Amino acid sequence: MNTDLVNTDPASTELVIRNVLVANRGEIARRIFSTCAELGIARTAVFSDADASSLHVADADVSVRLPGNASSETYLRPDLLIEAARSAGADAVHPGYGFLSENADFARAVIEAGLIWIGPPPEAVEAMGSKVEAKQMMDRAGVPVLPELDPSQITETDLPVLVKASAGGGGRGMRVVRSLDALADAVADARAEAASAFGDPAVFCERFIESGRHIEVQVLADRHGTVWTLGERECSIQRRHQKVVEETPSPFVDDELRARLFEAARTAGKAIEYVGAGTVEFLVADDGGFYFLEMNTRLQVEHPVTECVTGLDLVAAQIHVAEGRRLPAEPPPSHGHAIEVRLYAEDPANDWRPQSGTLHCFEIPGVDAEFAVPGGGSSLGAAIRLDSGVTDESTVAAFYDPMLAKVIAWAPDRAQAARRLARALSDARIHGLCTNRDMLVNILRHEAFLAGRTDTAFLERHRSATVTQSLADDQARRLSAIAAALAQAAANRRDARVVKRLPSGWRNVPSAPQRRRYRCGDDEYEVAYRTARDRQIIDSADGADSADGAGRADDVEVIAATPDRVVLEISGLRRTFAVARYPGLVCVDSALGPVALVPVPRFTEPGRASAATGSLTAETPGTVLRIAVTVGQAVAAGEPLLWLEAMKMQHALTAPADGEVTDLPVRVGQQVEKGAVLAVVTPFAGAAATDTTRNEE
Repeated sequence: MNTDLVNTDPASTELVIRNVLVANRGEIARRIFSTCAELGIARTAVFSDADASSLHVADADVSVRLPGNASSETYLRPDLLIEAARSAGADAVHPGYGFLSENADFARAVIEAGLIWIGPPPEAVEAMGSKVEAKQMMDRAGVPVLPELDPSQITETDLPVLVKASAGGGGRGMRVVRSLDALADAVADARAEAASAFGDPAVFCERFIESGRHIEVQVLADRHGTVWTLGERECSIQRRHQKVVEETPSPFVDDELRARLFEAARTAGKAIEYVGAGTVEFLVADDGGFYFLEMNTRLQVEHPVTECVTGLDLVAAQIHVAEGRRLPAEPPPSHGHAIEVRLYAEDPANDWRPQSGTLHCFEIPGVDAEFAVPGGGSSLGAAIRLDSGVTDESTVAAFYDPMLAKVIAWAPDRAQAARRLARALSDARIHGLCTNRDMLVNILRHEAFLAGRTDTAFLERHRSATVTQSLADDQARRLSAIAAALAQAAANRRDARVVKRLPSGWRNVPSAPQRRRYRCGDDEYEVAYRTARDRQIIDSADGADSADGAGRADDVEVIAATPDRVVLEISGLRRTFAVARYPGLVCVDSALGPVALVPVPRFTEPGRASAATGSLTAETPGTVLRIAVTVGQAVAAGEPLLWLEAMKMQHALTAPADGEVTDLPVRVGQQVEKGAVLAVVTPFAGAAATDTTRNEE
């Protein structure tokens, strides 16, 4: 990756940065440290107690502890961050993205402390920090905008509308409202979420365009008047108003529209005398009309796709611009196509419920570069880049965003990039937490995506084919259960203390088969097998959906079985299954798709307590944000009972049926662990059950 695309004439250099403190964590801290290492700049990290063992801490030359876990105690404390920079001898601060990256007061405090701020001027941050004021400024500059709507004056004819936080981004503090009776609650919820995430409860409304495209332009400006536009990125595929797939160039944008977008982006940058890297975001309608959404005065999560097509290191460019260097007159040209996906620890089939806990295994095959533009790729030119904040046995804390990594593919054309990226993801070994990996693969292989028919309603429109569809079908799960059972038998024999040479479960006379049961989601699979003198025989492998006969015992022949690898032949087709065991979990990977199995014990543990009937439990660790009911209150099915905040998002817990709240063992502000009982609703006789949780949109 080219770290030196700016003028290095000493006469144009005002400052020399020697030690950078990254006021951030995880993947983005590691990304910035990677460039610092290339430039010979010392690296200073900060970390919360939950992040003490994180990779960004290991990457740094020196690290400073921020006592506590919550963002408000740690990464959102300007005083602690500046003191950390001073104590570590850092002379510059890079904010990364999120947290305080778009906080003008923090930028001023850094500068007033005598440190170099690697970002735009505080005045530019402040101008764009309020989306309301930013839109007004862009309107005056001649950039097209959607008119702001006063929530108190919205009528039926204005619907649907989008409630948006004035500060911050990442989809937080946003709600789509389709009925007037839902407007007040949506505004209140958005304000609460915005205050928690950004420290600013201000929100506003605008017309919601159902099927627009989210297209943004990367800008880079120096202190000497040069403003680059470095191509557009399409970020239309989103969940909860947060991007999950980004690419450049956009399959929708032609040369004429590109020229208009670039001119609007340059106008926006010059209007606020912008310096550094930033992104101007637009909502583009089907007819090619576009409207200013916001300007992100920071490095974007999706910046790697721009780097991959231009060869430019945007972090290096930020550092050079902060030192006062000049940009060349023209930006580097773009080549090929790049697609990025955000890999999250979340459950797409359960309203993208965030996950936390231990990530036992994290392997992305075929990675050509980490935190850098791939230098070569395959013989056909396609290549994979990985920007990750996790590794094997990393802990994903409930206090922060659940993004694990960004996986990026570059290729000469879009079809190759999509195919290469889908294969890398499908072959990945990700054990311990539920992720959105299957959904991402489904998107990349979807005919609408491959045809370039993407907009902000993509996931809603294709939900059944993308969000809820697992890569592994019932046959794959049944065969994976067989592999898990045989691998466990091989492990038992390997670890046996006596007669180790005898096969596991061997009998010298015919006997009942060995049986093992596994649960996969809502389904359960029982595997029955026998051990003969020279081979193992599968008697049955029954699942919840076995009517089609797929994976029947008489179709399966065991070719080989070791503790971590099983080879089966099914109707003449030989397949290999990689098996990994962890406490209470077995992960099986094959070309048929990844399968996570939970062993079902033969006997229930004596004395094991069970929750009372009607108990509603926390599906992830979090903090009780609000309680709407009291003990003894009658509630209707679907009625919100309380709100849990986890990983910067609010999740409403709703009544599963018409009934009475008979217990409420939590209080506002209380931190709860996964599985904790939050409320108990005793259903009225004959009441029908519903889903009990939903993400606030």
